[in-house]
Amino acid sequence: MCVGVMGTALASPLYPLYQQAWSLLPSHITQVFVAYMLGALTSLLFLGRLTDRFGFVRVLRQGLMLMTAGVLISALAWNLPSFALGRIIIGLASGLITTSASVGMTRLNNQGDLQRAAATTSLTIAFGFGLGPVVGGLAAQWLPRPLITAYLPSIALGLISIRALSKVHIPEPVTHLPMTAKPLHWRDFMPTLTLPEARFARHFALGGMCAFSAFGMFSLFASLAPSFMQRMLPWHGPAVSGLSIGVILFLSAGVQYLARPRPSKAAAIMGFACLAACNLLLLINNFVGSAWLFALSVMTTAAGHGLCNLAGMSIVNKVSTPASRTGLLSTYLIVGYLGTIVPILGLGWLSDHIGLTRALTAYCCVMGLLCTWLCWQCTRTRALPMPAQ
Repeated sequence: MCVGVMGTALASPLYPLYQQAWSLLPSHITQVFVAYMLGALTSLLFLGRLTDRFGFVRVLRQGLMLMTAGVLISALAWNLPSFALGRIIIGLASGLITTSASVGMTRLNNQGDLQRAAATTSLTIAFGFGLGPVVGGLAAQWLPRPLITAYLPSIALGLISIRALSKVHIPEPVTHLPMTAKPLHWRDFMPTLTLPEARFARHFALGGMCAFSAFGMFSLFASLAPSFMQRMLPWHGPAVSGLSIGVILFLSAGVQYLARPRPSKAAAIMGFACLAACNLLLLINNFVGSAWLFALSVMTTAAGHGLCNLAGMSIVNKVSTPASRTGLLSTYLIVGYLGTIVPILGLGWLSDHIGLTRALTAYCCVMGLLCTWLCWQCTRTRALPMPAQ
């Protein structure tokens, strides 16, 4: 899981270098970022059944192979379309890796503690996402030919992980068939959206909005942070932006570890409150330009990101059964990825037309109000009953 998702955010601190090398606009960067998300959405919609069909180990191995290929294409990219192709492939692989590894972690949890399994899964995703931009930023800051060398650690770790998975045998349920046992049918690739039981609909909706809000705030830093940070910090370069993105996710992982005993409702309320606060801080700092306010906004973003992801993943585990877990997880992640696509596309479009400062102001106002309303909705929602299994 960690190595697989590492390649997804690795390019974030490199975007200013691509802008300079290829004369790109802010909207071009957001479009490349969204290309990855569209690949991930396609994977979740059309390939979500593969884990149930063949088992998480086989799908995870294929996802890692696809991820490594996408990172290699990104390293060799010579223009915007070729780079976007690599990002799409990485997105397809990300959907396979996230769902298969999440299902595997839950299945291998021998203590039967769904909250613990959710925390472990969410923490690992956050750590892997954070490792990518840190490694990419540090490599791009000091190594020659950064648009190539920054990808080499991810490629090497991907090859090692593929080799390791080929040597591991984990028993799968009898419903998982060998690849050659039954040919795939076109119905296996039809888009599917799994929904919970009606009594859990409100909880699942709020859990999905946890992912929507957390992914949306992270994508702001991952796509355009190197651009707006120039006015907020006295230090510049890929290492600075990569470390700032990584710090958000490392702190998010730490918050999830510390908050894992907390009830899902309390984690969601605190998470939405932190995301609303970080939007307010970014809005103020957009005009003040204080390094201290920026650091505070990063910490509140990390806390909100961690708490919302922990709450969302916990809700998915609690309202699902073994038969519906993969489908509900895919639906949950689809909502989360929509949170990265829709707001960031709007931000990129506004940046081209009214400037980055005004666009960031609009973004923070809308996201801040949304998170405040969701926090209020969580306070009015009863706590989840006993888990579905």
